[in-house]
Parts: sequence; structure tokens; C-alpha cells
Amino acid sequence: MSELSKPEEDFQDPGEAQGPVNAQLLGAEAGVAASASASSPTVSSLGTGESLPQEALNEMIASLMKFLLLKYRAKEPTSQAEMLNKVLRDNQEYFPVVFSQASQCLQLVFGVEVKEVDPREHIYIMVSILGLSCNAMLSSGQSIPKAGLLVLVLNLIMRNGDRAPEEKVWGALSRLGLYAGSVHCIFGEPRTLLTHVWVQEGYLEYRQVPYSHPAHYEFLWGRRAYAETSKWEIMAFLLRVKQRALRAFPLQSAEAAREDDEAD
Repeated sequence: MSELSKPEEDFQDPGEAQGPVNAQLLGAEAGVAASASASSPTVSSLGTGESLPQEALNEMIASLMKFLLLKYRAKEPTSQAEMLNKVLRDNQEYFPVVFSQASQCLQLVFGVEVKEVDPREHIYIMVSILGLSCNAMLSSGQSIPKAGLLVLVLNLIMRNGDRAPEEKVWGALSRLGLYAGSVHCIFGEPRTLLTHVWVQEGYLEYRQVPYSHPAHYEFLWGRRAYAETSKWEIMAFLLRVKQRALRAFPLQSAEAAREDDEAD
């Protein structure tokens, strides 16, 4: 993590920055997501047959994620050539697997999708999944993509009859390491995010359950969530994610599905 937390001077040209970059936070985000993607102790390079330790692969995935998040913040496209020259450098033969896993991590954790807009030149742009803009800001004014978490919360509400008891939401999020009152390295303090930021932005409703004594609270979809996405789009997206996970990590996915059934 010490290497991942170093400033990324090589990833930005002078004058391009849209304000100071919190490299330490980006490093923590990328490191957590890359570690979650590990599936084997070594990875073979296409064409060379040489094996690469998973730890080294994770470092490359984290570096590429940091680079792509910087591009997302700056609203700039990138290319395969730029990623090879600025990120992978002497490890360009591993680009297919690094790019694939970094893209999946960005989508699942941050809700950022990497889209190819020019197949001939291999030009890519980064956009928020399902059109969710999620304007949550850090105190410094820098936006942190959180649409991935929002999709999970919206889906949880759907699975609970369009109104999820607060206890059920926090119980589910605790399995992801998110606890009310405890600051998370990626998402910050989740209670503030869910009950204030996303409520103010219109993505969620947080209200007292009618006639509940003592008072209990529940989450519902907000008007902005209905405007920017739909239940069908949420279900279709999560189905695609689940299918990819089943192909990539069949044993882990089966265990996760079993835990979901038990939680319900």
C-alpha cells in the first residue's frame, strides 16, 4: 500500500489537473479493489508463458485503476497506447488481464464503466453506470465515484418490497465492511452518505416507519433514482455482473449466493 499511495506525477501532465489529487485515498481505493479481484497466486502472460505473482498483478491493476479514476475526474478520454506507456510500461504483455480486472473493479466498486468509443484506435471514456451521476463530494470539493454502492442499496430496497428497514440495510452493508459511524477508506462515513447526501441529492428517501413506537426508519428510492435509472436496468446490470462473477470465480460466487439466500 505504501507504493500505491505515492503521488502519480507520471499520470498527469502539468496544467491538466483539475485541483489537487488525493493520491493516498486513491491508493487505498485501488488497493482494496484490486485485492478483492485476486483469484489465483500467479497469472501467465499471453505469448510468453511466464508467470506473474498475484501481488505484482494487483499492483498493476491498482495503478491502472488510479490512472483511470484520474481520467474520470478530469472527464478526459484515454487510449490503450497511453495506458501502456504511462502505466504498464515494461509489463505491456499483461495488458489484457490487467485492463479486464481493473475495468471490472471500477464498475463493481465505484460504479464507473470503461467504454470503448473508437475500436480502431482503442480510445476509451469513463462514465457512471446506468446514468447515475452521484454528485457526492469530499470536503476538499473532489468527487469520489460511488454509483456502485448506490446500485447495491437501490437493489436492496427493491428486494425488500420497495422499502427497506434501516436495520436490514446496515446488516447487509456490514458484510461489505461498511458500518454506520465508522469511516470507510472508499465511501467515507456511510450513514452520512445514505441519510444525508443521497437524500439531499434525491436518490434515496429516509423516513420514519408510520406508527412505529419506538421509532423505526426505512429507505426508499428517491425521485432522482427513478429519473436516472429503473428497476429493470438495475436488475439487468446486476444479472450481468453475477454472470461474469460466476464465470470468473464459480466457487466464491456460489458461496456468496448461498449467503445472500440465508440473509434474506
